[in-house]
Amino acid sequence: MSDTQQRIDDLVKTNDIVLFMKGTASFPMCGFSGRAVQILKACGVDTKTLKTVNVLEDPAIRQGIKEYSSWPTIPQLYIKGEFIGGSDIMMEMYESGELAQAINGPAA
Repeated sequence: MSDTQQRIDDLVKTNDIVLFMKGTASFPMCGFSGRAVQILKACGVDTKTLKTVNVLEDPAIRQGIKEYSSWPTIPQLYIKGEFIGGSDIMMEMYESGELAQAINGPAA
């Protein structure tokens, strides 16, 4: 595993929720990243505690995350070490209630 892949693996495994995106939660740099942040907010995620990785600041991470997940686009969401997908999949899961369940656990 390359250094970049190891860094990504550590980020994914040591944070409950990680969003690899263009920009930051408070200043998204593309529409899809902004949409991903809004979906997470709608699920009750506090963007102050959300771990985001700005791929624009690190070309190795930007390319490496695509290889890590075998997914060609950004943003990419990971919950508890599991790859969820990009903003379209996040929206589908949000609308069905699956995303909130993945984030918060099963409803009591």
